[in-house]
Amino acid sequence: MIRKYLNILMLVGLISFQNNASAQVKVEKNGVTIYSKGRPYHFKADFLIIYNEQDPDLALKPSGIKKVSYNVPTWKTSDANLADYHQADVKSSVAGDGFDDRILRSAKEGRTANIYHAGKSYLVTATSIRETKNSVCFIFSENPLFTLNAWLVKTNKSYPELQFVLRPKKAGFYSIGYVGAPSFNKDKISELWQPLIWTEKRLPEQPYMTPSYMATLPTTLVNDGYNSVGVMAAPKYLPFQPLPLLENSQFGVALLNNKAMVQSQVFAPMPGGVNSRMTAGDDFEFVINLIVEPLDISHTYEKIARQYFGFKDYRTNATLSMNTTLDNLIDYSKTHYAWFVDSLKGFAYSTDVPGAVKNVSSLNPLELSIVRDDKEMFEKRAYPLMEFMLSREKFLFALDSTQKIQSPSRKLKGPVALPSELGALYNTFGRNNSFYLQMAEKEFSGSRVRNLDEKQSGKSWMNAFFLFKMTRDTAYLHLSERLADIYLKQRVDKPIEQFGDPLASSNFFWPTFTNNWSMLLELYEQTGKQKYLDAAHDGARHYTLFTWMGPKIPDSLIAVNKGGKAPMYWYLKSKGHHQMYYPEESVPAWRLSETGLTSESSGTSTGHRAIFMSTYAPWLLRIGYYTNDSFLMDVAKAALVGRSESFPGYHINTERTTAYEKVDFPLHEHKDQSVNSFHYNHILPMASLFIDYLVSDAFVKSKTAIDFPAEYIEAYAYLQNKMYGVQKGKFFHSTDVQLWMPRRLLRIDDIALNYISARKNDTLYLAFMNQSAKTVTTTVTVNAQLAKFPGRVTGQQLFPSVSALPLTDSSFRVTVPANGLAAVAIPGAQLQSAFQDQILDNETDKRSDYALIPEGNGKALLFKLGTYGQRLFVFLQDDDTKWEKAKLIYRVDGKKEESVDKNEYPFEFTIPMEKEKSVRFNLELTDHNGKVKSSKWITLGN
Repeated sequence: MIRKYLNILMLVGLISFQNNASAQVKVEKNGVTIYSKGRPYHFKADFLIIYNEQDPDLALKPSGIKKVSYNVPTWKTSDANLADYHQADVKSSVAGDGFDDRILRSAKEGRTANIYHAGKSYLVTATSIRETKNSVCFIFSENPLFTLNAWLVKTNKSYPELQFVLRPKKAGFYSIGYVGAPSFNKDKISELWQPLIWTEKRLPEQPYMTPSYMATLPTTLVNDGYNSVGVMAAPKYLPFQPLPLLENSQFGVALLNNKAMVQSQVFAPMPGGVNSRMTAGDDFEFVINLIVEPLDISHTYEKIARQYFGFKDYRTNATLSMNTTLDNLIDYSKTHYAWFVDSLKGFAYSTDVPGAVKNVSSLNPLELSIVRDDKEMFEKRAYPLMEFMLSREKFLFALDSTQKIQSPSRKLKGPVALPSELGALYNTFGRNNSFYLQMAEKEFSGSRVRNLDEKQSGKSWMNAFFLFKMTRDTAYLHLSERLADIYLKQRVDKPIEQFGDPLASSNFFWPTFTNNWSMLLELYEQTGKQKYLDAAHDGARHYTLFTWMGPKIPDSLIAVNKGGKAPMYWYLKSKGHHQMYYPEESVPAWRLSETGLTSESSGTSTGHRAIFMSTYAPWLLRIGYYTNDSFLMDVAKAALVGRSESFPGYHINTERTTAYEKVDFPLHEHKDQSVNSFHYNHILPMASLFIDYLVSDAFVKSKTAIDFPAEYIEAYAYLQNKMYGVQKGKFFHSTDVQLWMPRRLLRIDDIALNYISARKNDTLYLAFMNQSAKTVTTTVTVNAQLAKFPGRVTGQQLFPSVSALPLTDSSFRVTVPANGLAAVAIPGAQLQSAFQDQILDNETDKRSDYALIPEGNGKALLFKLGTYGQRLFVFLQDDDTKWEKAKLIYRVDGKKEESVDKNEYPFEFTIPMEKEKSVRFNLELTDHNGKVKSSKWITLGN
């Protein structure tokens, strides 16, 4: 191959040409200079050839970087002076799904994580050039070990294309690094990026490599305040099939060079990786692009994604509408397959921690019970989780005191609920329960560990904001803004240079790597101040750097589930799970793509390639609308639309499959799941995610004419959403409209349409959002069991045009523009609602509802639940190391005395009551010696 190119080249002087980005490209004897914004960027024809006679044993190892969990490639080295890899001790609590013991705890002696130390290195530089009609070839001196040639191809693409060929003269393991890009002193740059964790100005401590399968785009970038500069591997080296993994990664990218300068680099193949073993005489060819872009890094990222990887608005509802998927998901959540442990009031977390349950918020099922008018959801999920969130010490609860994985708690020293949740509960029930406010104020003045070992301080600008929403005291809002402005100066106005930030002592989940842009959006929507939107926009743009933009999606069918077998996730196989079976089929590649999703976290990105818990989607949708940023809106849609027919499990991890699309995918026992992990506490948050996206899509497509106020579900990690249903909103010219989306309200003949529904008096409001790129005209039928239309009814189309809409037997025709919205109002409906009205009927009720019980360190809460009823909840913070058993003795409204015994821990009691009743009660506690201690009598509800 090299000889073929040399035969057609002839020596020339300096030449120049223009690429389609209007940057001048000038070729010189030792490289290429690209001019942009009047500034020159010289890309030398410099290559570093790394050679190993024996396999250098490429293996991922924990980086040991402080305040962040991350795995990096390492290699064996026989030179003790180069064996510079030092791994910090891995905590015993770091285990479970996503953590690979082969990475965490395998032998690590005699290794290096520095790509420059991965073998014997030979730096080669071009000595002359030769030109043909379409290329310029760089000529290098001969080396006893190899022959190298490289040429610049003149193309119409945005970025010049540099190809190189290595011909080994001796068998062994080779890697060719392009190391000629412009280099920068770290003090002279504005921003940098190396996937996955090095963003803003967080600089690698040494020349770490990112394997191609961990690169959201196959490049690294540095911005000097004028242009973003980088070197990118050609898209063809990141193929769609098979799923990118370490074992098929064809290259790696790096950002720090051996002189501690910031320099974009590509190494292909990786030392010890696929294709690195070469024999004498065989050619290895590779292609890279030289990037100089007069944009910041996130906009350069977008341009590369769109122009080189074909990113666009590429998804639609694949097999069902999102509404039908939501119905299926919630139906599943009520089955035993969803593994809700009634006795522990939580979803099983046995995927990670045997015997544990985990809840992150009661607001998800509460929202679902209200918006979907679902009494069963309230009784079986929302109310038990409300008790859990007010009584437990941490999200992760396990009765086994010896369990150490992920640091669970067995203590009832709540509330684990965040101030935001306490505020949402307070507002949901008409601000009638004083204990929510008391607890929130106490949390605001202190600190708490809620998840893992991360301590959270109560006094923050976010919590001040939530206390404002609870109290309407503008002093809290002013405090929130004052603290937020300090946060902007510390965290937003200048790129962060270290891991950890003012709000996160360490980094793990991707939201901790950016500013808190979802909360900044909340503050913007409350205050209307542009600086908060600008900050949220900046954070959202940086968040897209964690979303997959590659591999490029082929326009073809992909065969999956070969032999009728679904993929077998190695972690579940190691736990004794059983193989799943789904028919072999061929489907369009876009349905299988991870583009728009993120890996799980910095620490588990090596195994959990792409997670379905894309809670960022509605936030990106709104910020994209406010800022006219189509990239954010396209990423939002890519992250969620058309990915499943029910709960899809957690992640894409082994190979491409349609298994998690299927409606019956979650309807298996835990040990019969083999494709991916099931975090059962994610089921209801995902349902909230769907509602948030549907409502946000209506908000955006209606240009804010449809707008429902919301509370904020904070939780942690990927569980932030808006909570709807508590407050009424507007639907075009109608105000005080109640969001109302009961199960299977509509049957729509075309799956491209999603919808939201609402009601006011006898009028049913419907908004249809088209997810496809074509206009849809279809028939809609309203479920007569939920909405009856006696007599002849004519609705009205409100948008995109106004016209009469006749109904025939509860059916009508609707036309929805491509990727647009149609809105309809149908008066004269008999709407079947009972629970929603009762739970939201919250007249002022200031009766007593909270008491502390010194005996047993107990707390008593009287939940006032509108006209639906009341619940007395009593729990002890003392555990079974102090008490053998407990008894609650009570009288409701002065009637017959009753009692409930609890002979095992946890000691907690729930007494259902009718509305507006009082209750008098006390506790009898028996210690391990049989001695009984009684509390004083307490009355609540008086």
